[in-house]
Amino acid sequence: MKRIQMVRVVKIGGFEHLSSVLIGGSYPVAVQTMWKDHLDRTLLKGEAGKKIEQRIDTLQKMGCSLLRFAVPDIDSAEVLGELARRVTMPLVADIHFDYKIALRCMDFPIAKIRINPGNIGSLDKVKAVVSKAAEKGVPIRIGINAGSLPVELRNAVDNHKMSRAEALVATAERELEIFESLGFTNVLLSMKASSVYDTLEANRIIAKKTDVPLHLGVTEAGPLIPGIVRSAVALHALLSEGIGSTIRVSLSDTVENEVIAGREIVSAVADSSGKDNKGQGVIIVSCPRCGRNSFDTHEFTERWRDRLYMLKKDITVAVMGCVVNGPGEARHADIGITGAGDKVLIFREGKIVRTVEAKDADHAFSEELDKL
Repeated sequence: MKRIQMVRVVKIGGFEHLSSVLIGGSYPVAVQTMWKDHLDRTLLKGEAGKKIEQRIDTLQKMGCSLLRFAVPDIDSAEVLGELARRVTMPLVADIHFDYKIALRCMDFPIAKIRINPGNIGSLDKVKAVVSKAAEKGVPIRIGINAGSLPVELRNAVDNHKMSRAEALVATAERELEIFESLGFTNVLLSMKASSVYDTLEANRIIAKKTDVPLHLGVTEAGPLIPGIVRSAVALHALLSEGIGSTIRVSLSDTVENEVIAGREIVSAVADSSGKDNKGQGVIIVSCPRCGRNSFDTHEFTERWRDRLYMLKKDITVAVMGCVVNGPGEARHADIGITGAGDKVLIFREGKIVRTVEAKDADHAFSEELDKL
């Protein structure tokens, strides 16, 4: 991946107890997601609160670098602040309209703020947010969506005087100028649209004009399968061109699936450029299953998915359904499992290392996995 130009590095987190994430420069593309539910105080109490903390910990181990939350009011800021004290994942506050919410968030160990200066209020309010962010060392992402362009630019698009991508770029340049005039460089930028074409064009244009790290994503991408397809087409194209420093796959589905989709897109970019999987973590390959199967690949893959993605190993894991697609087809895998009649075979680099009963498959696979 050759970048259009060298991108500045922005550090997110790394203060108090938080993990740190370096975005931009030559650092790996960071995968992030956004919490799907409203947070209130009752959800952080007792076992419910522990489950949220555990889920966030699992997301982090699965390769999620940043987790964003909608913060619509001051009470939400208080709740998010409490949660930020209880996890190591850098949490991001997504704020619109009320600059006071952004100011309150920065009283807590919240690692990043996402705002749109165009709807946060007057220049004095933007200055107040920027001033506190500079004091606290908190970066800000300028988040611009195609559906919330300034009125005059939206009218220009409607009247065919400029493209939607051009309007996104014009808005971004306007907002970046505000931050530059305030001497604040600890900033990231996103320009998102539900159109793959608009997303591609806007980011290609802005990548030639600024060294600000770009957060990529297709907004409102859709349900699981359509959303992954649309996101993969757009993000693979941009990342392959060296555009983009962090991504979020927006799905009408779980946060876990957003993280997995993001990881797989980053991995596919490396694979398509001829690179090995070093630094990509676990790669799962599995056959689709057919009438020859004697091993339920669907069930096994679903059962093992999260645990495999949490491993800190650069390995390929193959889950195959029969001897046709078993050790031969997947001989490149570091470890694999497949059915063979009423038995289950476990193999490593094409060589069978265990033959067990189906009921013992999970235990045997776990033992062999631990040896890698």
